[in-house]
Amino acid sequence: MTGAAPGGAPAGHTGAYAGAPDGTRTGDDLPGEPLSSVGDLISDIAQDLSTLVRQETELAKAELRQSATRAGKGAGMLGGAGVAGYFVLLFLSVALWWLIGSWVGLGWSALIVAVVWAIIAAVLASMGRTELKRVQGVPRTVETAKQIPDAMKGNEDPR
Repeated sequence: MTGAAPGGAPAGHTGAYAGAPDGTRTGDDLPGEPLSSVGDLISDIAQDLSTLVRQETELAKAELRQSATRAGKGAGMLGGAGVAGYFVLLFLSVALWWLIGSWVGLGWSALIVAVVWAIIAAVLASMGRTELKRVQGVPRTVETAKQIPDAMKGNEDPR
């Protein structure tokens, strides 16, 4: 085994990193150069993982910030459309009130328009209540979450 240092290291390698004067690893080290110890390897992995997690967290924050901004703009525009729709409905109701008022009088026509809106409100409330009763929450998520402890113990259900 000529040209090799004791312990199987390449010639000229003393067991410490040759990349820096104190033997520590630097960014200039060659990719294939072995680490001086398992501790250095674990330290590098932990540092790389920490950097990766930090970068992913920053990316997620930036994406959420952008999504929230767009959602805010969209919600504002929908709110404006709702207000405009309300005014359209208001003025159409006034026009209907005046139209019916020309036949039966303004007092009775106002009452007729109010009754029509009361019927619409009652129907929408009934339909909304029915839909809310049909909400089941997150049954599949609850079911799979209950399986996690068994899966961690190795007693999972093989489907």
